[in-house]
Amino acid sequence: MLYHLIAFIAAIAVVLLVTPVVNELGHKTGFVDRPNERKIHTRPMVRLGGISIFLGNLVALLLVWNAGGFGVMPQPAEYEIWGVTLGGVAFFLIGLADDLLTLPALLRLVLQFVVAGIVWAVGVKIRIITVPFFGIIDLGWLSLPLTTLWLVGIANAINFIDGVDGLAAGVSGIAASLMLFVCMLLGEPEAGLIAAALAGGALGFLRYNFNPAKIFMGDGGAYFMGFTLAGIGVIGLVKAYTAAAILLPLLILAVPIVDTSTVVVNRLRQGQSPFAPDKGHLHHRLLRAGLSQRLTVLFIYCLTFWVGSVAMALAGLPGGWGYAVAASLLMGFATWYVWQRIGTSEND
Repeated sequence: MLYHLIAFIAAIAVVLLVTPVVNELGHKTGFVDRPNERKIHTRPMVRLGGISIFLGNLVALLLVWNAGGFGVMPQPAEYEIWGVTLGGVAFFLIGLADDLLTLPALLRLVLQFVVAGIVWAVGVKIRIITVPFFGIIDLGWLSLPLTTLWLVGIANAINFIDGVDGLAAGVSGIAASLMLFVCMLLGEPEAGLIAAALAGGALGFLRYNFNPAKIFMGDGGAYFMGFTLAGIGVIGLVKAYTAAAILLPLLILAVPIVDTSTVVVNRLRQGQSPFAPDKGHLHHRLLRAGLSQRLTVLFIYCLTFWVGSVAMALAGLPGGWGYAVAASLLMGFATWYVWQRIGTSEND
């Protein structure tokens, strides 16, 4: 557990130190996200914050690796860890290229599936699923499309929700923290180290990204965090031969999954590209209902934490039901408070 704390603190420290430098360089070079009718911000914002998140994770993992934090892993586990780590590097570079050069959406998607396929080949695979009343099912060749769809889908889901100050970073930080806890309970400390570094990087970035934001993470940061979360889900959470374990990553990441799925389906029904920008996300709906950016983000944080806590309870993890009850009380209060604020806004 000491190495996990080191990774968490090191990632936070690097992000806190590097982000102001990245922000200054971004303004000097002109790589900024300019306001328009669809976007919420009203002034040019640097969109390269993902660089600091990436560097924070890289430094943290190199630090614990050099100190022996990963131990002597058997070969399959070593391939899995390197697959998630290097896959995260590739997804970051795809996103960074888009931040700098504005790549076509189809090209980004193709590159992501190629990288996900390579990651699958080195061992990051969803090999089995457990279906109630049917037992364990070996996926066989279906493992490839299911794994790559999961890795690419979550990476894009995190990118899609990155529309309000602090939302993607906070949701990713909460999800990574929950995954760290679950990985430790399931006896997957190596995957837990990646989760610890990601949680530290994401939560440290909130120092500059929470409303009013000073910098955006951009596609580089969102793709990196989304892919890494998906990878941790594969190598750390779905190995247990139980239906509840299979559901863990789905429930922990339920907020971005449901939000993105709903938006994509609506776009396709309207004959639009699934990548076409609009204002159909949950955060857009809450803003239109009269909530402030901060209250919108805090409510979605509570929702993410609540669903993740329920996931731990359903998986039968120690203390899971206690966390679920506490999170449910928090969620109930948050829902009541938001409902009151919406009612006040409508009356005004």
